[in-house]
Amino acid sequence: MMVDETFSKQELSRVSEEFLSLKRFTSGGRGPWHAVPDSDWNDWKWQLKHRINNLEHLEANLTYLSAEELQGAELANTKLALGITPYFFNLMDTNNPRCPIRRQVVPRVEETHQTSWDMSDPCGEDDHSPVPGLVHRYPDRVLFLVTDRCAAYCRYCTRSRLVSNASGYGFTPDYQRQIDYIRRHPEIRDVLLSGGDPLLLSDTKLEFLLKSLRDIPHLEFIRIGSRIPIFLPQRITPDLCEMLKQFHPLFMSIHTNHPRELTLEVKEGLERLANAGIPLGNQSVLLRGVNDSVPIMKALIQKLLMCRVRPYYLYQCDLISGSSHLRTSVRKGIEIMRQLRGHTTGYAVPQYVIDAPGGGGKVPINPEYILSHNSERVVIRNFEGKVFEYPEQVDLPETQEDSIACCSQTAEGISQD
Repeated sequence: MMVDETFSKQELSRVSEEFLSLKRFTSGGRGPWHAVPDSDWNDWKWQLKHRINNLEHLEANLTYLSAEELQGAELANTKLALGITPYFFNLMDTNNPRCPIRRQVVPRVEETHQTSWDMSDPCGEDDHSPVPGLVHRYPDRVLFLVTDRCAAYCRYCTRSRLVSNASGYGFTPDYQRQIDYIRRHPEIRDVLLSGGDPLLLSDTKLEFLLKSLRDIPHLEFIRIGSRIPIFLPQRITPDLCEMLKQFHPLFMSIHTNHPRELTLEVKEGLERLANAGIPLGNQSVLLRGVNDSVPIMKALIQKLLMCRVRPYYLYQCDLISGSSHLRTSVRKGIEIMRQLRGHTTGYAVPQYVIDAPGGGGKVPINPEYILSHNSERVVIRNFEGKVFEYPEQVDLPETQEDSIACCSQTAEGISQD
């Protein structure tokens, strides 16, 4: 019995140390580029110019490539381009094909495998595109695609049909038509700039787009979706942040999947954005062998808060063609969410969602906390599994017009006071 107890304590200590190590901020390092001058290494354009983008580059910089990776790299540019910044490459375990960073960006032959559920456009964006490069799926907001290029290419990319143009989609945004559409539709109050990655645009071009949108009276706020702070933190310059702060309210959604991606360099870049007054949220994709465990996900979301980033969405991997080897079960996602809620800071818990295949929009997926519900009571279960009752209330038949009138009268009274 004593031996078992001792082993249990040792095991607990080891698991705790592994968890704490995931939360430590360390530099991404230089790796094979240790001799590169600081002036080049810290230049985001140098990073882009020296991306790993073919099998020869992979073989030169990885200690070991699996057969699946070799075949994947040979076929990569027929579906989605291979591209990895030197900075992000250094986060990989060069000897281990199962490395969670490596699984996200190194092609594998499994990308050629198709299932009956796979789609080229799983979110139905093309069907909701009134003008090229603009998706109007939700009533009051639009997705504004500004480019088909990224700093590095995620192998599970929802827009792999158009991103990098490897498959010949021929995506060409038409900024003027996109902006004119928004101007003609006063119901649109929210624009999300995405792509590709908007932060690959020059400061001048990005400023032009933001100013053009800010000149539209009914537009309330703008969001930028970007993985640049993770793939290329060198891009988050003081000049960029100074330019962005002119266009508040401006929000940014970043994309991080594993705590190892949150390095000292990334943390400094995210702090520059936060100091410029930009609220930051994170979107993760649940990926097999990357973040499909409670300790990994808990370390990620807690580390994000330390970077002043609010975990926002955890996506079930979309049914993009060739991604089945990276998809987990929905059951796994629900179980992870069940072990996060109540077991860590509420601010840290993202909303788990499925983007309904074919264009149905985001559907929240939650563990079952309501056990039963009738006209008298709601029976609920908390994070510890304990069961509670809450009395149901009778709703009064108040109309929407009554509520609006009440609010108007209250506002009038405040104004007269």
